[in-house]
Amino acid sequence: MTVSSTVPTGERPGTAPAGEPRASLRERKKLATRRSLRRIALDLIAERGFAHVTVEDIAEAADVSPRTFFNYFPSKEAALFGADPDRVAALRERIAREAPGEPVLDALRTVMVSDAQCVADELGELGGDPADWLRRMKEARTDPHLRAAHAAQMAMLERAVTEGLAERLGTDPERDPYPGLLAATAAGVLRASITFWAGSGGTVPLDQLVDLAFRALADGLPERCALRQVTEKDNH
Repeated sequence: MTVSSTVPTGERPGTAPAGEPRASLRERKKLATRRSLRRIALDLIAERGFAHVTVEDIAEAADVSPRTFFNYFPSKEAALFGADPDRVAALRERIAREAPGEPVLDALRTVMVSDAQCVADELGELGGDPADWLRRMKEARTDPHLRAAHAAQMAMLERAVTEGLAERLGTDPERDPYPGLLAATAAGVLRASITFWAGSGGTVPLDQLVDLAFRALADGLPERCALRQVTEKDNH
């Protein structure tokens, strides 16, 4: 990920990093439509407020039908957050199977750092400053309905992490509180890192923040840790 003090623009549609297979034309068109719907949803909600934007408004501005909108997102809330149930399921599986034999906290850190990079990359691919898109989402969550939708999304994420950890550890989260505790902590790490990243204007890469936060957690959250010096290092 290349989130820094400069403004990342994401890859141009149809480009792919060297060595990676080029996506099919159909896949590239679908990805472009998904990004367009998210950009327009964010723009309209920032302009009018969440309650005053409908799915029909978003579809019309994107020059697609409401039916096409629902092919990509189940609701306008999902378009705003980029929610993807398949991604949550994949996160659960990765946590359960990442680095077999390694300590659970190390494996969880690896998976969550990778997921944080995906979040930043997706925001960067919308065009402009990823932290600015994130700030727009945060402002939109002043709407009570949207706050509830976001809370439900975070609960779904935390539940998936709990299940993945429980499977990895061969335990039952109904009888063992450890997977749920670690999942709640991981969600807190991600939430705090994203909030700091957006507030700092993306000057420190999000994946770096998450990585340092998990390392500090593994060390017992000491007062003197690399996480607290991250902005100092960035300024030197």
